[in-house]
Amino acid sequence: MLYALRLTIITVLLFAATAGAQEKKAAPKLVPIELKLPKPMFIGTPQNMQVPRLEKPLGKPRPPFLAPAGTKNVALGKPVSGSDEEPIIGELEMITDGDKEAEEGSYVELGPFQQYVTIDLGAKHTIYALVFWHFHKQPRIYFDVIVQMADDADFTKNVRTLFNNDHDNSSGLGAGADLHYVETSEGKLIDARGVQARYVRLYSNGNNNNDLNHYIEVAVYGQPVK
Repeated sequence: MLYALRLTIITVLLFAATAGAQEKKAAPKLVPIELKLPKPMFIGTPQNMQVPRLEKPLGKPRPPFLAPAGTKNVALGKPVSGSDEEPIIGELEMITDGDKEAEEGSYVELGPFQQYVTIDLGAKHTIYALVFWHFHKQPRIYFDVIVQMADDADFTKNVRTLFNNDHDNSSGLGAGADLHYVETSEGKLIDARGVQARYVRLYSNGNNNNDLNHYIEVAVYGQPVK
């Protein structure tokens, strides 16, 4: 009986050690995503931005974002559609062309009030992060910024909201608890936590300077689902 007990204990310990080794082996290697930032157009963050629920500036460069090796910007060159198919300035395809600079000719200007853009990644991807730039030629705050993922272009299947700073539900998509933020050359980085989706949609509803909506670039960092 004692021999059998010892054998059982040894078996359990070996199983635990093997399982631990397999789990450790299976854990993906995390590396910083390749994110080349555009040149800054202003220094510091203005202190007189009279917008409630405003995120405090970090005061230093944002730390690198880690994701599994092989993660890249899967939105680069992918088709873009939106609520305003004929922008006031620019073309929707510029939103995924890789140009993050704030110079004239690098941004898209959409009509006033609530607008959205949708990126078709072409297939389902595991998404780890999004980084997007509305406008960073001068400090601005965009309102009702909402980021959603879905499995279909109409956003009716498996819709998930990753970011929402629409505090009063004026967009009709639900009230969000995220903070307003000042646009900078770093863009806004959203941790997607490995969500799987094909379509990415971003909403906004004007800014503290005017009622128009702008996009410079949207980068989606992920890998195809195998």
